[in-house]
Amino acid sequence: MNFLILSHVHHVKKGGRFFAYGPYVREMNIWTKFFTSVTILAPLSQDREINPIEIAYEHNNIRFIPVKEINLTSWKGRFQTLVSLPGIIAKIISAMRSTDHIHLRCPGNMGLLGAILQYFFPSKNKTAKYAGNWDPESTQPYTYKLQKKLISNPGFAKKMKVLVYGEWPHQSQNIVPFFTFSYSENEPQIGFREPLSSENKLQLLFVGALVYGKNPLMAAEVARILKAQNLNFKLTFCGEGDQMEPLRQFAKENNLTEEVELCGNLQSEALKEKYKTSHFLIFLSDSEGWPKVVAESMYFGCLPITTPVSCVPYMLGNGERGDLVGKDPNEVVKRINYYLENPLDFDRKSKNSKEWSKAFTKESFELEIKKLITNV
Repeated sequence: MNFLILSHVHHVKKGGRFFAYGPYVREMNIWTKFFTSVTILAPLSQDREINPIEIAYEHNNIRFIPVKEINLTSWKGRFQTLVSLPGIIAKIISAMRSTDHIHLRCPGNMGLLGAILQYFFPSKNKTAKYAGNWDPESTQPYTYKLQKKLISNPGFAKKMKVLVYGEWPHQSQNIVPFFTFSYSENEPQIGFREPLSSENKLQLLFVGALVYGKNPLMAAEVARILKAQNLNFKLTFCGEGDQMEPLRQFAKENNLTEEVELCGNLQSEALKEKYKTSHFLIFLSDSEGWPKVVAESMYFGCLPITTPVSCVPYMLGNGERGDLVGKDPNEVVKRINYYLENPLDFDRKSKNSKEWSKAFTKESFELEIKKLITNV
């Protein structure tokens, strides 16, 4: 059986293997286990180095259909997309016609095209993974709302199951609440962080793309306030993006070069060590689906202080496994100061977060994917 993946995720070919963003590929390596051949239709590069956070697909029978990246953010990009669009559509239709199972990765431009074109293949088995915020009340771009409308309509998206993060009211029959795994059930949860107290150095962590929507400068403002309180701490940023230089400048202007560390992208093992030694994850994102970094930090007892976006309140047990705050650095500092005065509360919530995370392992995810593919 053939499994067709339509994705906007940029891929790289190196040494005969295909690489892409690590968390995405780890998930796809589980999906592809249940098929004899895999077809990937996505943008592809062959002329750049592999990023530390990119890993390779494990399947040994992959056919890759490269397409031009759809770029609507500039007039030049729109013109190039308009020229290449007929060819992209032709490739999608051909791939859908010859596959056994169509899998869409949404939201994204390729997911939108796939959501429209799958209509012409009503007898094909289909799944769609909506990796964004499924909250019906959330503010989202029109193209995201359109994708949600198309794939959640069983009359339009026949024989399709749609995986979404969180449980929401008044959903159609093809919507399946789902999750993303963090680690294997065999991954030790032992942490190496020092006890939380004013005598020990407080370890804070930011993990994710350093882009405007993730608000890394807001996390840096937390550091500025903590320094003004003469607390002994370190804030480590793990990630890359266009906010890297503004962060570096902010640290320099506020005399935080000793307290703020910019690590760039880290490989999985190095990132685990950061989770194990940190007390708090500072995560003040504007929008998420199932934020993997929150789940990963919880697995090792690194307590998240995060905005209540998407299904995060569910993940944190509405405050029993971490703290929900607004996009206000002072709120974050207030919660940190509370735990410094009440370390037993920190220990309790840290333990709760580790226990909860055990239900979302690689093995449980694989079992649920197998059930889904069998019963689609």
